[in-house]
Amino acid sequence: MADPKGFLTTDREVAPTRPVTERVKDWREVPVPGALLPIISKQAGRCMDCGIPFCHNGCPLGNLIPEWNDYAYREDWREAGERLHATNNFPEFTGRLCPAPCESACVLGVNQTPVTIKNVEVSIIDKAWESGDVIPRPPERLSGKTVAVIGSGPAGLAAAQQLTRAGHTVAVYERADRVGGLLRYGIPAFKMEKRHINRRIEQMRAEGTKFRTGVEVGRDIDAAALRRRYDAVVIAAGATTARDLPVPGRELNGVVQAMEYLPLANKVQEGDYVTPPITAEGKHVVVIGGGDTGADCVGTAHRQGAASVTQLEIMPRPGEERAAHQPWPTFPMLYKVTSAHQETIELARLRAGGDPAPGSSPAGGEEGRIYSVSTTHFEGDEAGNVRFLHLVEVEFTDGRLERKPGTERRIPADLVTLAMGFTGTDQENGLVRQFGVELDERGNIARDEDFATTVDGVFVAGDAGRGQSLIVWAIAEGRSAARAVDRYLTGTSTLPAPIRPTDRALTV
Repeated sequence: MADPKGFLTTDREVAPTRPVTERVKDWREVPVPGALLPIISKQAGRCMDCGIPFCHNGCPLGNLIPEWNDYAYREDWREAGERLHATNNFPEFTGRLCPAPCESACVLGVNQTPVTIKNVEVSIIDKAWESGDVIPRPPERLSGKTVAVIGSGPAGLAAAQQLTRAGHTVAVYERADRVGGLLRYGIPAFKMEKRHINRRIEQMRAEGTKFRTGVEVGRDIDAAALRRRYDAVVIAAGATTARDLPVPGRELNGVVQAMEYLPLANKVQEGDYVTPPITAEGKHVVVIGGGDTGADCVGTAHRQGAASVTQLEIMPRPGEERAAHQPWPTFPMLYKVTSAHQETIELARLRAGGDPAPGSSPAGGEEGRIYSVSTTHFEGDEAGNVRFLHLVEVEFTDGRLERKPGTERRIPADLVTLAMGFTGTDQENGLVRQFGVELDERGNIARDEDFATTVDGVFVAGDAGRGQSLIVWAIAEGRSAARAVDRYLTGTSTLPAPIRPTDRALTV
């Protein structure tokens, strides 16, 4: 263990963030660069000798958290990085983007604030990159077997790297113009700068993985041709069918899906546009959906200079303490203030003379969020552009959602982003039909305990088979599917298998 008395003598301290007025003017990451390392060893020292590390079960990857906490406490960064990479291909992604179910399962969290596991993780991997400890690990010999991976999100990249290191010749097919999937075009740069993806891709190329961008399987290349060319196929195309909002006025200009809006902002950072085709600049923005994607839209709108930003959520405001039906060590649904919401609060405080500062939200109050409301319809102008959103308060009665009479109102809305989640795999591009794979009752690609679909030699990993989930589940499934493919091709495998498709652990 680390410091035997650390959890008694050291208070929890998280990564400091850059001032709101500074960071909303750029797209760099929110935390103060380099501020974590001076405090991270003491924070790692808070890890207890708890006997049964429930954090292992909270993390689908089975990260060896107490071990690399101990190394971080002793400032043995090389060994800490080795233990981190033993279970996670891309800790710089999870250390920035994961909601940290491991912290919810931390034993210290029973009656104190948990260990800052996520901050320790990202500090270890950043130090590893800085020290040159992250190097290509090509296979010692090739197997002569070939594998196609469809999709370059976290599941596809994890599967590809594991299979390449096992000696197989792997090609990753990505329909976008750059590698990374939602890591590239869904996650805003202020949450994760894209240089982190770029250097991992270079490592994977040096190991032997091939990448084919701008190729959509099912349209640009036939699934049958892919099956003839490769010995096995891994579908890791994600759950990209966005949930829609079929209310009057949905067809108005300015009502868009979040995944229409967010990628364009990222393309500006890649140099593809000077100004994105869809921008929040000078507009009253309404984000429908209270999850992480909705928060990403809020933070993006702030940086584009929105006149106001309001976020709507159909569910009631979560509590700030664990509910009785969500006891430790389960992952609770708690009220949280993301960096984007912090920005809304701070910008609202800068109002002068009663006029909202850019990015504030007169409709949603100081924090810019309205809970327990449902959109009834959109109102537009003569040119067909959205101008107002009409909503009504709702409540759950006997498990049914009902509108509250007399609570109807409208709020300004020049741009509306729909961030209500995803319903399954895209079935319109031909991939599902051409491969002939079966779907489960939720619209995801059906698979067995070995991540195999109903078609021989075709496997599925990540959101395409699991449904919309966390980045740690995606990487864990990619690693496990790689082991299944390796065993299918060679009869055996030494690759680790963190999970089975049916695993839910304590986090769901």
